[in-house]
Amino acid sequence: MKIRPTVWGTLLAGIAVLLGAFGAHFIKNKLPEPEDIKIFETAVQYQMYHSIALILVGMQLKSKPSKFLANAALSFVLGIIFFCGSLYLITLGKLSHGDLTWLGPITPIGGIAFVTGWGMLFYHQITKR
Repeated sequence: MKIRPTVWGTLLAGIAVLLGAFGAHFIKNKLPEPEDIKIFETAVQYQMYHSIALILVGMQLKSKPSKFLANAALSFVLGIIFFCGSLYLITLGKLSHGDLTWLGPITPIGGIAFVTGWGMLFYHQITKR
């Protein structure tokens, strides 16, 4: 499958805005612990940061294709899925009085994907000609 970072980036950025509004207006005061909203907000922030990164990587890919850029984009998407997705689910589990904290060990996998993506982007930047 050919990854199209600008398409994924814009879609995921829009979803981050929707989830941010959902968190601020619908679940903020319904969570059992006031600090639970911070988990949700962290997921929204990281999703937005990496959605913007996807758009920028996609713009670079159009002008100078690179396997490192393509892999950075894929890593950012995987990071959003695992890091942000697990935090969203953990928070929503608390909202429904369910326990999805067992998803916690998945979160660092997403963090590793984010760091890997930034590493690949860095490597591309220092080696491009």
